[in-house]
Amino acid sequence: MLKKIKKIREKTGAGMVDVKKALEQSGGDEEKAIEILRKNGQAKAVKKSERTAKEGIVASYIHSNKRVGVMLKLFCETDFVARNSDFQELAKDIAMHIAAMNPKLDRKSVV
Repeated sequence: MLKKIKKIREKTGAGMVDVKKALEQSGGDEEKAIEILRKNGQAKAVKKSERTAKEGIVASYIHSNKRVGVMLKLFCETDFVARNSDFQELAKDIAMHIAAMNPKLDRKSVV
């Protein structure tokens, strides 16, 4: 049973408990278990897609020549995530990449 769980986890990236439950539901059939995991994953994705990202941060990047700048508002689901240093670093990196793309905007297109 453990070998099957390990094999399915390597194929799907699913958690150990989820794989074990799927194997039990499928009667030990690996292909059926993978199909169960896929369907469960789709159901979870639908639930998550209904969530609203109401929290977030505003990040900015000013290039060293002071001629290019970006201000970015990045949303997330919780203030806990917004305060996380990894999330803040992500926002800064995205702003820097936007500046590197050298977008052409006029005043009317900026919201």
